[in-house]
Amino acid sequence: MLALGLMSGTSMDGIDLALLDTDGRDRLRFGPTGFAPYAAADRALLRRALADAVSLTDRDARPGALGEAEARVTALHAAAVRDFLAAHAAEARGLELVGFHGQTVLHRPERRLTVQIGDGAALARAAGVDVVADLRAADVAAGGQGAPLVPAFHRALAGASGLALPAAVLNLGGVGNVTYLPESGDPVAFDTGPANALLDDLMLERSGAAFDRDGAAAAAGTVRGDIVDALMSHPYFAAPPPKSLDRDAWSRATVAPLSTADAAATLTEFTAASVERALRHLPAAPGVLVACGGGARNPTLMGRLRARLPCRVLAAADLGWDGDAVEAQAFAYLAVRSRLGLPITFPGTTGVPAPLTGGVAFSGRA
Repeated sequence: MLALGLMSGTSMDGIDLALLDTDGRDRLRFGPTGFAPYAAADRALLRRALADAVSLTDRDARPGALGEAEARVTALHAAAVRDFLAAHAAEARGLELVGFHGQTVLHRPERRLTVQIGDGAALARAAGVDVVADLRAADVAAGGQGAPLVPAFHRALAGASGLALPAAVLNLGGVGNVTYLPESGDPVAFDTGPANALLDDLMLERSGAAFDRDGAAAAAGTVRGDIVDALMSHPYFAAPPPKSLDRDAWSRATVAPLSTADAAATLTEFTAASVERALRHLPAAPGVLVACGGGARNPTLMGRLRARLPCRVLAAADLGWDGDAVEAQAFAYLAVRSRLGLPITFPGTTGVPAPLTGGVAFSGRA
């Protein structure tokens, strides 16, 4: 089944798109990928929506900027799909399904509440293709964490790549998450802590830049180990998995007195320290850890991971993976599994009581 996956993550930089032909199990045939960046005004609107989402108790409510943000997110995804399909018409011929993650504005699984804005029905009408959206909700309603969702795809990707097990796959988006792939049995997965979110917010506030390009600010700074230790004292890190995080679970206020370089270095070290601590919760040490997502293109962060972790650390590109597109590919894969009624979350990945499918289907037929 040919599916198009769409992912707009907690880094809020834009929309990743990826074509994938799959049976929802172990067959993976990769197509072209793309990226549609958010404009500065779009990111500002999403930040207002994040602030207005803090007090939500009803996942369908859209107070304050949330209604405007949802309409904008939907329109941006529809435009991204149209442009992508026009650019890749031959490869996309026969497209059956779109997997639509939406934009997470609140994640409180302890309250059985997770909110991803984006109108799946409107996107299906605009694209003229069936859409599967709202892929986290069923898991959270059943008592799961609703995250991470990508481990099922990580397992298929590792198998298709011949990756020696046990191994781990680390996604360094706004929030970090790790998937442990044992030699046999089901994956174990959970959120590790902040990845890029705190650092991105710092750079935007201090310099207007969307992120620390090439880790240059962090490389020029000095780590404040006492601040890293204080941040690592948060009870989240000692809690056993399954567990997941909201994007804004930590405040960057702790580095407010520091220079930009020192603050960037300290937050980068915090991310590396959180991954090191996360690996202690795995059933066994992986032989290799593969890093994906925007953080894998930050050489300063990758250097700190290699210095701290007790295993070989590779970037996704080292294995020929498109590290920036893995999550978009995953949502194409999950949409197909949803269409087929296959589970997308598992007790070892989200803590849901039993393997569970999810997603809400919307018809793209007029």
